[in-house]
Amino acid sequence: MKFKFWGVRGSIPSPGPRTVRFGGNTTCIEVRTDAGELLILDAGTGIFQLAQSLPKSGVNAHIFISHSHWDHIHGLPFFTPLFFPGNRVRLHGGTDARTGSGIREVMQVQLQYAFFPVLESEMAAAIEYEPLRTGQRFQVNDACVRNVQMNHPVLNLGYRIDCQGKSLFFTGDHEPFYNLQAPGSPAWSKLEHENAARMAEILDCMRGVDALIVDCTYTEEEYQRDKLQWGHGTFDSAFAMAHAAGAKTLFCTHHEPTRSDEELCQAFDEACARNLPGMPGLQAVLAYEGLEVTL
Repeated sequence: MKFKFWGVRGSIPSPGPRTVRFGGNTTCIEVRTDAGELLILDAGTGIFQLAQSLPKSGVNAHIFISHSHWDHIHGLPFFTPLFFPGNRVRLHGGTDARTGSGIREVMQVQLQYAFFPVLESEMAAAIEYEPLRTGQRFQVNDACVRNVQMNHPVLNLGYRIDCQGKSLFFTGDHEPFYNLQAPGSPAWSKLEHENAARMAEILDCMRGVDALIVDCTYTEEEYQRDKLQWGHGTFDSAFAMAHAAGAKTLFCTHHEPTRSDEELCQAFDEACARNLPGMPGLQAVLAYEGLEVTL
């Protein structure tokens, strides 16, 4: 199994001279199984460049959407295999229990003439929808995909892919669990228990993966200052999660859009210096567009 980053920025595309080295496209990761199946994690603007690398016909793609925020889906209508006959695109995603909206509803909102000039009915590919239950396992030929709910303002599924003894986990967007109740109160104790149970479920799903791909939007200082409840993680929380899960390699992604390449390297290097000495065996990589990894 191998995977390739086509988009590594978070929140909004950030092209320009300050982001040339790591890239300015939003989240999209291509995964190829040993049998050659194409799995795509999220459909940010990076999916447009991925599409340019594919043939016009004969494409069979499974797109797994972590959640419906724009930076993870706004490249989807520009996935060019959707426009050619003979292609098959299956869209997988969770269903929000509060709204009842799932991946089909997300696509239907995008493909309105008010937002995009082509309706779904005008696309030539065979498009199928696969609403996923939390915790559901889904088989794609030689790969098994399962999910777990992460911590984000909307339903966000983290995905684990296992193939021929190799594995990766992608968080989508994830914020460390927090407790804003009054310390020592019954409400505080209840939430502590709930947070611990959810974190244990997440760690169980990512346990021992070869590659752990994590939302590392903020530095710890930024997060503590004014980013609590924004739905994103830090470099330090990602290192802690990787260590707790026994992951082999941590890939830091979803880079803060205002951070230049130089600033990004500095934040990553400082986090490595703080964390890696106490985490023997863990490797850390700062993801960039075009990075391809074979497991």
